[in-house]
Amino acid sequence: MKKKILITGGAGFIGTNFVHYLLERHGNYSIIVLDALTYAGSLNNFSHQVKNSPDFKFCHSDVRNVGLVLDLVAQADIVIHFAAETHVSRSIYDDRRFFETDVLGTQSVANAVLKNKNRIERFIHISTSEVYGTAVTQPMTEDHPMNPMNPYAAAKAGADRLVYSYWCTYDIPVVILRLFNQYGPYQHLEKVIPRFITSALLDEPLTVHGTGKAGRDWLYVEDTCERIDLALHADMEKIQGESFNLGSGFDLDILTIAKMIADMTGKPESLISFMEDRPGQVRHHISSTKKAE
Repeated sequence: MKKKILITGGAGFIGTNFVHYLLERHGNYSIIVLDALTYAGSLNNFSHQVKNSPDFKFCHSDVRNVGLVLDLVAQADIVIHFAAETHVSRSIYDDRRFFETDVLGTQSVANAVLKNKNRIERFIHISTSEVYGTAVTQPMTEDHPMNPMNPYAAAKAGADRLVYSYWCTYDIPVVILRLFNQYGPYQHLEKVIPRFITSALLDEPLTVHGTGKAGRDWLYVEDTCERIDLALHADMEKIQGESFNLGSGFDLDILTIAKMIADMTGKPESLISFMEDRPGQVRHHISSTKKAE
């Protein structure tokens, strides 16, 4: 009998990549994807072969649909919770949606796991390095203070700590993964690397916030999928209730990335333009990888 994995947000950027990763590398799982198909998610991310696989089921709905989430979790053995509103700039102008999806949506998933505690083997919550804010110490360990600097980060910090509280209070099988900056296939064009690439190809400005010296820890999405897979198969007694950073341990600033993309696409650096810095901008992120290793 194949184990069932419920993947919320499974038609989004990282979720899509992880669904493909599982289906390509593991034949012992049946996958249920729950996704609201907002602007960042699409069924077109899945091939005809995947959509027609007997090991793939798609449900179009929202994680705030408490009754449906409860029903889907009751069918699963493992829950991996990607679903979230994720874009910093959007959160600055529409923060209510972020708190409703990222916090209340996470509560509906965590509560459904609690109600099905006897059958759920593990609940992997996908958090973010944004919960830390700008690096106070470098590299940033899992014990780094949480200083979220924008509404998106605050919503994800709330979700992160909510899931942790469910482990403390109810002893559900929780693992929290804090992902640093990602790039790769199926990423929405609003994100910086695909935006720079498409802008360069169209001979449009590569617009950089502030000086462009904000540093980030970058990890290719397939490498992230490998790390999530490790959390999926690790000894639960060793990782239950723990948080782990998923990053590369290397940082690169935005201006350097813009220059790299201009060079790789054969475009002049004069295409790079600058605008006022974004409110709530994180100045520097670099992950400690020691605990995850």
